[in-house]
Amino acid sequence: MPVVTPFEEHTDRYDRWFERHDAAYESELAAVRDALPSVSAEAVVEIGVGSGKFAAPLDIGLGVDPSRAMLDRARERGVTTIQGVAEAVPLRDDSVAAAALVTTICFVDDVARTLAEARRVLVPGGTLAIGFVDRKSPLGERYRENQGSNPFYRDATFVAVPDLLDAMGNAGFVDLGTVQTLFGEPASMDEPDPVASGWGDGSFVVVSGRVPD
Repeated sequence: MPVVTPFEEHTDRYDRWFERHDAAYESELAAVRDALPSVSAEAVVEIGVGSGKFAAPLDIGLGVDPSRAMLDRARERGVTTIQGVAEAVPLRDDSVAAAALVTTICFVDDVARTLAEARRVLVPGGTLAIGFVDRKSPLGERYRENQGSNPFYRDATFVAVPDLLDAMGNAGFVDLGTVQTLFGEPASMDEPDPVASGWGDGSFVVVSGRVPD
């Protein structure tokens, strides 16, 4: 079952994190933007769009999410929304040029099925970008230590970069790449961190891949 209840009950709290940690938020936006191709808003979907905090500034026109409260908030931010889950994306085959999952992969029930669905809805040559807090990073370790006290992460399954790269390869994605940011503690950041290639130093990583032509 999708993790919905905390997002229904704590929509405002979800948005406030990004407002309180604006520099970290801008860093994450920059990393996801770096991994996405330049295509029209209508050609991009965010799977697990949440409140639209990423889709709206990234000019992603379409969002899918199981939470009605989150979809309402995303719609207010100008995103066209569809209720659905990552393992059964309610879009046609070969219908979008790019897809993003941002801070979502730790909440899906089935990573392999999620990646298969993303590949199905992407056109040949289309790009998938997945942004997440690396399980083995300092921030990922802290989130796991405090998992029981956080309503959002209580039921999350954090993912490590090598495991996701393997899963994307197994799903048929090629030209895999990674970028990273958040090299320190989000609460102490006064300005956005840079986006660097690779992984292992930054807590927030974007793994991307392409559907073969």
